[in-house]
Amino acid sequence: MGPMESAYDPQRVEQHWYGRWESAGVFRPEHHPDGDPFTIVIPPPNVTGSLHMGHALDMAIQDLLIRRKRMQGYAALWVPGTDHAGIATQNVVERELAAEGLSRHDLGREAFIEQVWQWKARSGGRITEQIRRLGYSCDWSRERFTMDEGLSRAVRTVFVRLYEEGLIYRGNRIINWCPRCHTALSDIEVEYEDEQGELAHLRYPFTDGDGYVEVATTRVETMLGDTAVAVHPDDERYAGMVGRTVTLPLVGREIPIVADEVVDPEFGTGAVKVTPAHDPNDFDIAERHGLEAVVMLDEHAAVTAAGGRFEGMDRYEARRAVKAALEEEGALVGVEAYAHSVGHCYRCKTVIEPYLSDQWFVKVAPLVAPAVEVVRSGEMRFVPGRWANNYYHWMENLRDWTISRQIWWGHRIPAWTCAACGEVIVAIDDPEACGCGSTDLAQDPDVLDTWFSSALWPFSTLGWPDRTPDLERYYPNSVMVTGYDIIYFWVARMIKMGLHFMGEIPYPDVVIHGLIRAEDGRKMSKSLGNAADPLDLVAEHGADALRLALIQAASPGQDVPFRADTVDAARRFGNKLWNAVRFALPHLDGVPAAGGYPEHPGPENRWILSRLHDLMAEFDAMLDEYRFSDAYGLLYSFAWSEVFDWYLEMAKTPLRSDDPAETAATLGVVLRDLLKAFHPVIPYLTEELWSEVVGEGLLAGDSWPEPPAYEAPAGFETFRDLVVGVRRFRAEHGLAPRHPLDVALVDPDGIGEPWWGPQFEALASVAPAEAADAPQGEGFTRVVAGSVQAFISMEGIVDVDAERQRLQKAADEAAGLLAASEKKLANPQFVERAPDAVVAKERAKAEELGGRLAKLRAQLEDLG
Repeated sequence: MGPMESAYDPQRVEQHWYGRWESAGVFRPEHHPDGDPFTIVIPPPNVTGSLHMGHALDMAIQDLLIRRKRMQGYAALWVPGTDHAGIATQNVVERELAAEGLSRHDLGREAFIEQVWQWKARSGGRITEQIRRLGYSCDWSRERFTMDEGLSRAVRTVFVRLYEEGLIYRGNRIINWCPRCHTALSDIEVEYEDEQGELAHLRYPFTDGDGYVEVATTRVETMLGDTAVAVHPDDERYAGMVGRTVTLPLVGREIPIVADEVVDPEFGTGAVKVTPAHDPNDFDIAERHGLEAVVMLDEHAAVTAAGGRFEGMDRYEARRAVKAALEEEGALVGVEAYAHSVGHCYRCKTVIEPYLSDQWFVKVAPLVAPAVEVVRSGEMRFVPGRWANNYYHWMENLRDWTISRQIWWGHRIPAWTCAACGEVIVAIDDPEACGCGSTDLAQDPDVLDTWFSSALWPFSTLGWPDRTPDLERYYPNSVMVTGYDIIYFWVARMIKMGLHFMGEIPYPDVVIHGLIRAEDGRKMSKSLGNAADPLDLVAEHGADALRLALIQAASPGQDVPFRADTVDAARRFGNKLWNAVRFALPHLDGVPAAGGYPEHPGPENRWILSRLHDLMAEFDAMLDEYRFSDAYGLLYSFAWSEVFDWYLEMAKTPLRSDDPAETAATLGVVLRDLLKAFHPVIPYLTEELWSEVVGEGLLAGDSWPEPPAYEAPAGFETFRDLVVGVRRFRAEHGLAPRHPLDVALVDPDGIGEPWWGPQFEALASVAPAEAADAPQGEGFTRVVAGSVQAFISMEGIVDVDAERQRLQKAADEAAGLLAASEKKLANPQFVERAPDAVVAKERAKAEELGGRLAKLRAQLEDLG
């Protein structure tokens, strides 16, 4: 191998290693056939998508975990895959058709689905190529897609079993309906935003005489579907009215006044209009009181024939027209501004409509209790633990899950209705005939919610419903890493389905990370123009730099305000690591892949080896606790501040000596172990440098560092403080780094060692003379490190009289400020009445001034 390039070029380094890793099979768990299993299933990105910053963070954390476990000897399996993303993918393909002036209905169902498969074949591989570009070490031989043959069979099997157990049913219920996507949405697919709307007060006259009831509504057009007015049974204002009827304005329908405890007497007038087909609470009231449900809006959110003269109007047009007609009839009391929460489709942002529809549901109550218990008992845990409370709150307030979607792309519901006898057949395999003998069977046109198949991901990807070797070995998975935004969409459902179908939790640990946000804390979005593109950052700085920047920023469960300059800083660190290896390489001779630690190292080498051992112990403990940013912050600081800034400088002297072998061996194992520890986060660069330092095998398939313990030389920190003091003296006085200085060292406890002399020369460019006592006379400044003191002569460096005046002036200023601060703190009125934070700040100020004054007085004393 030729000499290393003089400069680190991420693009060159990152272009060839991924193929080598894959062809060598290091990403497969079979790389360690006898290791304990460690499994992660990737949160499957949408097949429509491109890698965004959330993916980059999510996968950087997972790759950190999987690469480390692989190096620790585990049979580490990271299952990759993509999600068919029903509504999102259908929307993409429909937009392409619309550009050609076509709709899916022009093609028909089969041709449209074929069009989507063709689109997937063309574009679906983009995100998996991007995953590879970032170096994520998935086992691509086990890649899955939520609509591949095996997963489709798993989906059908689950549907049929839940149906047979009575946990899936079809019913006429109020669902969330998107008039744009023309499909039902589950509760968590609705995004709520506060909007400024209006509250209209309407007057419904009694049918049997004078008088009226006043109701209030934010959706005045829905009054066309009212079938009752409801009041609270204990509301005395309406005690004599329950059981009477009112006449619905504009429509003329006679509707009853009913008493129901769900009514809030504080809202509006305490009397509410009941529209069972367009409000979930009203639907429940109607069920309890046997009321009719009148559907007055269709699937396009246009008024139906039930709306009489308003038929065909869009909901917003109808809102204006109904209001005007009510005013004309004298039934509109007034309209006031009203801020309220409005639900929107999570995909297209259209305002959703509550809609009475025949849909398929999962009965969640029997699934919830076991899923809550495994977290309460500690069998499963959330990291950070506070997310468990959010999980409990969500689970304990769940409504049945609407799983049918009125789109074409997805897992079609395996239910057929017999045209002859009306029998509904639910089956894993397509039935050929009904029990009555008829072959005229019509399959339900709906498909399943995308999250239905995702909920099975931890076991369906491993071969379920077959008891495959992978399923036996790799389920339960080891950990789930995901953002807090899909705890409810996905994590809760995986837990329910895993427990129900496998009889075991899907994984013991759920590691929750925050969302990547713009630098100002706002959500990243294309519409705001503040969304960073990870592929652009990779093109500019390299994948390793992006990964390291993300891991350093990602505290568990906290949102990550992202700054692009952190990626540039991470690339500069890569350059520093490159240069460290480039410096060391001429001195290294056959660094082993493991072991090779010197048995009886000298003091400088013993120091860095002791630090390496202690650092790795703390680093590993943090990673075991999922404290990723803390762990890599610690490692980064060790590499930069101790290895690069200190040890490499100290190594130069012995490396130039007649006996460099021990230092060369130490330098080799320290850099090698640094490469190993950094590998899970910056895999490309570390692999490239490994090929230079070790030169055999692949780092990705090698072992995790386990450095032995060493006892650091007792006086090392004292020595380091003295060097820092001398360097600071030169900097404070504007002297060149190698400006000659006369230094006397007073070491009453004999802490200094023989190696100090050459290292003082190398690191501080001084040759201290040993002295029994502090020098006599004027013109010295002092550096104190424990019991050792270094006295630096000021002669010829500064005018001692001028320096004394400068120090005296600074000391007088500090003394004055300290006196004022102490006077304030001695005043009981200030201490008792000022806010605690203000008092604490003043105490800290006094403490800092006291320290500054003491240092200045010591310097004055040294000057004589």
